[in-house]
Amino acid sequence: MKILFLAPLSPKTGNHTTAERIRSHIEAAGHTCELRDAADFQTPAQVTNLVSRNPPFDAALAIHLYKAGRFLLDMAAPFGVIFGGTDINEDMKVEQKRVVMEQVLLKARFAVAFTDKLKEEAELFLLSQSSKIYVQPQGIQTEAAEQFCWTEFLKSSGVSSQRGDELRVFLLVCGLRRVKDPLYLVEVFSEWHCEDPLNVLVIIGPKIDPALTVEVEAVTQRTAGVFLAQERSQQELHAAVKRCFAVVNSSVSEGMSAAILEAMDLGVPVLARDIPGNAAVVQHEFTGLLYSTPQEFVHQSQRLLSDQALRERVVRNGKLYVEEHHSLKQERETYQQLVDSLL
Repeated sequence: MKILFLAPLSPKTGNHTTAERIRSHIEAAGHTCELRDAADFQTPAQVTNLVSRNPPFDAALAIHLYKAGRFLLDMAAPFGVIFGGTDINEDMKVEQKRVVMEQVLLKARFAVAFTDKLKEEAELFLLSQSSKIYVQPQGIQTEAAEQFCWTEFLKSSGVSSQRGDELRVFLLVCGLRRVKDPLYLVEVFSEWHCEDPLNVLVIIGPKIDPALTVEVEAVTQRTAGVFLAQERSQQELHAAVKRCFAVVNSSVSEGMSAAILEAMDLGVPVLARDIPGNAAVVQHEFTGLLYSTPQEFVHQSQRLLSDQALRERVVRNGKLYVEEHHSLKQERETYQQLVDSLL
């Protein structure tokens, strides 16, 4: 079967990584899967023309009901959709987008939500299509680069590496866009750093929003204890995660943060902002720590510093959680079965 796969594909984002992984699952089952960036299309007619070319596509798949799914509405071929966090957390609030998302969900053969919470929200705010919404958490597989120099990483990020082994590096992994709120902790973290210079915050991720990138660059240059690192390959990023003290999430909204799950899989504690998408995967004091304000972030970080038993518990349970609930094998089987249903 020849399948068109539409998704928002900004480089080195969670969507891109997820789409590539799902494509590999589909192709492993013997299908041909062509991944295209939804941003390359302006109208459903363009996708309809693409699908009907010889040889035509037999079916389609899309990540994000609004950003990508809307382009499949005029297509005769069957399709399935995968919810993105933005669908439920942001696009649902805009009536015009919500109506389009309902149309996409009605026409889709199936829809996939990463968590039970996302499925519940979809059922609550969209026309009830409960029977066609499946829950399949993201499959996680981490691989750290073998050739990685932590000291060089710190130096290139602007961090003085003279006491590199003593530093407690909090790594905020996120694309630079508003929904990730990368500056949320900066002021309070800097105050904490001034009290204890061994605590530093390094922000790392692709520069997606140009205006926000300029702002983040300016703020980090003038703020003590907070640094902006150049984005790295996934293997290098995983190597950096393994060396850091904790991975931080400060997003306003999340579907399912791969950075959080990857940190858990790599045996690193997670400090995540207490929002529904994060609370769905981080159980406070069991698989990680949640915070609701910058001040609470510092408090939870201090607990992680002083309570070794707490640190060991969240690391152990976080890794077990990923192994039990985010199996790559289970994800592969689910998508292969769902794609077969498009025949």
